[in-house]
Amino acid sequence: MLDRRDVAFTAKGGVTLRGWYFVPEGEGPHPAISMAHGYAGVKEHALEGFARRFADAGFAVLLHDHRTFGASDGEPRQDVNPWEQAEDWRRAISFLEAQHEVDPGRIGVWGSSYAGGHAIVLGATDRRLKAVVAQVPTISGYQQALRRVPPHLVPALEEGFAEEERRSARGEPLDYQQIVSADPAVRASYYSSDAVDFYLQELPDGVWENRVTVRSTRMARMYEPGLFIRRVSPTPLLMIVAEDDYLTVTDVALEAYEDALEPKKLILIPGGHFDPYRAQFEHASTKALEWFRKHLQA
Repeated sequence: MLDRRDVAFTAKGGVTLRGWYFVPEGEGPHPAISMAHGYAGVKEHALEGFARRFADAGFAVLLHDHRTFGASDGEPRQDVNPWEQAEDWRRAISFLEAQHEVDPGRIGVWGSSYAGGHAIVLGATDRRLKAVVAQVPTISGYQQALRRVPPHLVPALEEGFAEEERRSARGEPLDYQQIVSADPAVRASYYSSDAVDFYLQELPDGVWENRVTVRSTRMARMYEPGLFIRRVSPTPLLMIVAEDDYLTVTDVALEAYEDALEPKKLILIPGGHFDPYRAQFEHASTKALEWFRKHLQA
């Protein structure tokens, strides 16, 4: 029977990160996959299905919460720093390769949305990884912001960032906004109905909060993982892109794929940004599994 264990490991600054470790049946050592969630989410946000799909196929799988989110420690809570998350993820890979069930020479990484961008950065900068899957990945925070924020709202947004910096300089607490809201009058990261539906899906009590630091938005607008995409090679890269993605922006993802070097593969799936988790789960998970089998199990 598939074994899911609660695990913990220490990241930079002594922060404890926590997650789920899935151990497949059979004798090891097994190939392994390290996974993490996207922007301001937790591992309970529709990722266990992917982890179990991979583990049922013979992979050891580590799925962790980023610092300041979910079961992981870290302050201030609900703060998204992409570079800290990527650095912490290296520690997750180190934890995974140290497990006796794992073959440290056959580890891959899977990331979706914001973590899809992290997967590209990690694939380009950590040669322990032997396969990369980036699902609906963030490619350019700047380009995404151009599409998602109307020009007339940008001055107020920038003034909000400036005031947050002034607050920090005065030693005042960080400001927060909601992650999703159906009310455009409420300050939030996302307003679309599919984003609201995804983030507000029924979760166990206490595992997620609908708030994020304001400065997380500034850091997201500065984050450019697409700059690393040519450096992923020679590690095999699979990109899974939704045809109608308005969040991580389909055409920007396709341009990044064209810029990537071999070995690479592109999978286009119907629907929008959140469909790989639900309506297109079978398609997205099957293609990712095929990629990992080819490059980690062969």
